[in-house]
Amino acid sequence: MIYHVLAGDSLREEFRKTGIAGEVIVCREAFIVGPIDADDPAEFWDNRARFILSEYGEDEIVFHETVADELEKLANVGADDEVNLWFEYELFCSVNMWFCLSMLAESEAAVYRVEPSILREDQRWDGFGHLGPDQLARCFETRQLFTQHDMTVGTGLWNAFRKNDHIRLVDLADSESTRFPYLREVCEAAAEKETRPAEILSAITAGGVTEFEAIFREFKRRAGVYGFGDLQVLRLLDGLGEIRQQ
Repeated sequence: MIYHVLAGDSLREEFRKTGIAGEVIVCREAFIVGPIDADDPAEFWDNRARFILSEYGEDEIVFHETVADELEKLANVGADDEVNLWFEYELFCSVNMWFCLSMLAESEAAVYRVEPSILREDQRWDGFGHLGPDQLARCFETRQLFTQHDMTVGTGLWNAFRKNDHIRLVDLADSESTRFPYLREVCEAAAEKETRPAEILSAITAGGVTEFEAIFREFKRRAGVYGFGDLQVLRLLDGLGEIRQQ
């Protein structure tokens, strides 16, 4: 069986147009925020469901059916299967990919990384968002196989991130692997995740920017490495008490 783990539903719509064969698994998680430090899978997903409910109002049952159950398919992947991980470079996507690698570490499946390899370096945080089917097919053509060493690094990155072990994260940033481009930049951003994004937002709003669209655009320019979407930026602004009342 061939699987394609896609970074979100928007990518799925464009992926379908490529004609690339395989079963699609959509990663709808945002492991960059909320509780992730639980070894028992049931406890892990229950913690995530409660967090998503409290932060975004999504029903826990819906979460399990559309998010947790989707990713749990990775637990059933076997040695004869092929898994293609379609993830971008920024921290948001990197953390989700590290989780998938940890899930697949013992599977013995052939695991490949499909990355937005056609982007220029100055576009590196833009990801797959503006790529059409032909461009996605070109990215697939340049996919790279994760070695056992790469799988170990990916699992180590996940465990360090979920344990908030910043020293270990920065150590792993020096791992010799071409499967993790911009890894040092990403790991350094992870180590500052609890302080740096809020500081950047404070500086933006202190400069007189008040409309959310303008704030979000400037945040992406200054802190694209985090890969935050509008929900994560709104949550940060709420914590700063900076949201304008409409």
